[in-house]
Amino acid sequence: MESLGNVKNCNEDSSTGNVGGGGGGGGQQRLAVLSYEQVRRLNDVMDEVVSIHGRGNFPTLEVRLRDLVTVVRAKLEAETTSGGAGMRVRDIRLNGGAASHVLATESQPYNDLDLIFGVELSGGRNFDRVKTAVLGSLFDLLPEGVSRKRITTCSLKEAYVSKMVKVNQDGDRWSLISLGNSRGHKNVELKFVDSMRRQFEFSVDSFQIILDSLLLFYECSELPIGENFYPTVVGESVYGDFQEALYHLHKKLIATRHPEEIRGGGLLKYCNLLVKAYRPARPDYIKTLERYMCSRFFIDFSDICQQRAKLENYLWNHFVGPDEESLKYRYLMLLHSVVEESTVCLMGHERRQTLSLIEELAYLVLCEEQQRLLSQHHPPTALLFANGYYYAPVIPTAPLQQPCYHCTCNWMTCS
Repeated sequence: MESLGNVKNCNEDSSTGNVGGGGGGGGQQRLAVLSYEQVRRLNDVMDEVVSIHGRGNFPTLEVRLRDLVTVVRAKLEAETTSGGAGMRVRDIRLNGGAASHVLATESQPYNDLDLIFGVELSGGRNFDRVKTAVLGSLFDLLPEGVSRKRITTCSLKEAYVSKMVKVNQDGDRWSLISLGNSRGHKNVELKFVDSMRRQFEFSVDSFQIILDSLLLFYECSELPIGENFYPTVVGESVYGDFQEALYHLHKKLIATRHPEEIRGGGLLKYCNLLVKAYRPARPDYIKTLERYMCSRFFIDFSDICQQRAKLENYLWNHFVGPDEESLKYRYLMLLHSVVEESTVCLMGHERRQTLSLIEELAYLVLCEEQQRLLSQHHPPTALLFANGYYYAPVIPTAPLQQPCYHCTCNWMTCS
């Protein structure tokens, strides 16, 4: 069976907002109907039980993704008098690595579950209504037996929300609430979009799967999904051409448009794709794109302290687990090579400063890897005995660890 069913033309803007630099010209097919195999994989993702780990004494929330989506949508659409946001949800979409996993012919690993809720955010108050609705959903999902009397929205935010971002400028109106605080487990990223000019970095992460028909199927059908009985589900590539983006995904090719429109230029993601054996779709043009990526990155992160924080945060969030951590040194060396060869916007001393920073981080990563290998071959004894005393060995902390958490119940700026 082919990986795609009927294909529809769609040259207008996405319903979740205008896409700058990502739309295609006339005749490009943005939408496609998913095949049964793809719908089955989508159903598996929606049936997956996600664990939202809480800080301190707050319990872990165990909930199916489909149930979480239903609860959040209900809270958004409920009247404000009953604790809801009183908003209309245009559609709900699965985005990011999970959407690529559904559409790919081979298994695609993904770290987070990205969901997009199309809502109207014309007023500043609507952002706070969205936040209240999400925190109210978490309150409703608390396990039975948990005392709710002294739990406030602020304490729920501290316990279960790892990041909140609000963007309301220059035609972009959207917010992001990331649920989950445990490294190594899938976080749930809830994005609420009124308009967004740029919704992708590269073609392979440009897929959005519209979930409304599947959610309606869950509500109306008592029969499970089968080869002869499954809903029609539509996917979209906000890159512009669905078939081209899908070809890039299957062949592990790197392609984008106007990287200068991406915050950070897509530079860190580009090097991440390179280290995972992706190849440029147009090798003759990639050096030009690299220069745009570097220029935009150093515009957004002009200070060396900002660059250090961004790099350390990226390494922490995107290289999780033994297989991923083993790639960190090569990733930093690739980044060093791209910055050295394609940076044209910095003064000489600024460029040397950034390259020294990358070299320093690479050295620390290499030391960590060597220490890890050494401890595997020669595990330290639990206790050391000398001069009639027992000594416990000192375990050094990792130099590239997540910075301390500072509690805040306010929105963060986009970084």
